[in-house]
Amino acid sequence: MLNHLDNYFFSLEEPYRSCLLFLRHYILEHSKELSEQWKFNTPFYYYKGKWFGYISYHKKTKKIYIAFILGYKMKHKKLVSEGRKQIKVFYIDPEKDIDVKSLKAMLNEACKFYN
Repeated sequence: MLNHLDNYFFSLEEPYRSCLLFLRHYILEHSKELSEQWKFNTPFYYYKGKWFGYISYHKKTKKIYIAFILGYKMKHKKLVSEGRKQIKVFYIDPEKDIDVKSLKAMLNEACKFYN
């Protein structure tokens, strides 16, 4: 039987499923300090037990993004706040290759705030 997290990923249609599964794997492989939990009806990530971020797929807009909880401290040019005070997001087009160079830089930067 699938848990909430697995059910979330495997219930999506392609290409959204593959994109989110890649992000899930990439985030968790980035650091052994990162962990995943089901929270607020989405995959939520913790770094050393503290809120780190989440990945989301919006069914109506068909947008995928990674949200960083301490995004307001981050300076990466591909992060946007869109009126949010704390969180910044990185949008991903599932029809295109993911910019893993930028993603890695963002994950590295976000992890620094927890050390």
